Amino acid sequence: MTILCVRFQLPPTREAALPRLLGVLEEFTPVVEALPPDGALADLRGAERYFGRDVGELASLIRVRSLAWHGVDCAIGAGPGPMFARMALRQAAPGTTLVVPGRLPDLMEFLEEQPVRALPGVGAATARTLCEYGLDSAGKVAAAPLSTLQRLTGARTGRDLHEMARGIDRSRVVPNAVSRSLATEHPFSRDELDPSRHRRALLSAAEELGARLRALEKVCRTLTLTVRYADRSTTTRSRTLPEPTAHSSALTDAAYRMYEALGLQRARVRGLALRAEGLDPAEQASYQLTFDPVDEKARRIEEVADRVRAKFGPRAVMPGTLAA
Repeated sequence: MTILCVRFQLPPTREAALPRLLGVLEEFTPVVEALPPDGALADLRGAERYFGRDVGELASLIRVRSLAWHGVDCAIGAGPGPMFARMALRQAAPGTTLVVPGRLPDLMEFLEEQPVRALPGVGAATARTLCEYGLDSAGKVAAAPLSTLQRLTGARTGRDLHEMARGIDRSRVVPNAVSRSLATEHPFSRDELDPSRHRRALLSAAEELGARLRALEKVCRTLTLTVRYADRSTTTRSRTLPEPTAHSSALTDAAYRMYEALGLQRARVRGLALRAEGLDPAEQASYQLTFDPVDEKARRIEEVADRVRAKFGPRAVMPGTLAA
């Protein structure tokens, strides 16, 4: 089994381009799993034989097409399973491909010197705990008794660590997996200093995200704002919403609050991006009843506006501020 883990070099304000980039991978295999905001896994079983090319040549084709069709380069890690592909990607420089050979001795040699943090699912807290006991590499974790790992990290995590460090990868590429985030970007035609135009762009972005969430029958738990400046630097802020929502006014309010908390003073802004994260089915979500007639009226108007947009286009109904 040959798996690619691809990270597209997307700036924060172009995260909405990910679905188009996934189409490049789907030219080679239908088994593609999105890893928002800028990555994907692709299962190339059968593709090597079908196209008569090895994994390195297929990865090069993907890079060339991504650059030629979308102007986006990428880094690629390849291995016999998703775990090895992810680990290879961590070491791949931008614009390059790193392939982990599929032979067992080569896999174990690759794993031996990997830092424990490189194992999928190992976060800062788990890595810190393991390092305190001298288990700072995958090789040392593989040599440790299972009971020791379970005592340090818990039964399930310890078992998973024990298997991964020994090269046992039970993960799979899940095709057509539901995206856990949606993004929209609003670049300015020129560096923009006017806060009112910034807020107008945020309103437009929140309205778009809300409409897309409702069309997919999803709600989001977290909203992330990315501001890109004239010098190409960026600032990112995230806010966990009081309750999962696809309500445009709630998203707009959260976006405004994050923007105001930045305290920008005549900042030259080149673009703004909003990303809705932690998507869940709307039917499984609940919201606190407010008994506020204004809120209920806004939600009913939103439902009608969505039906009008579905029939006449996304700009058929919009806030008056955006129509000016």
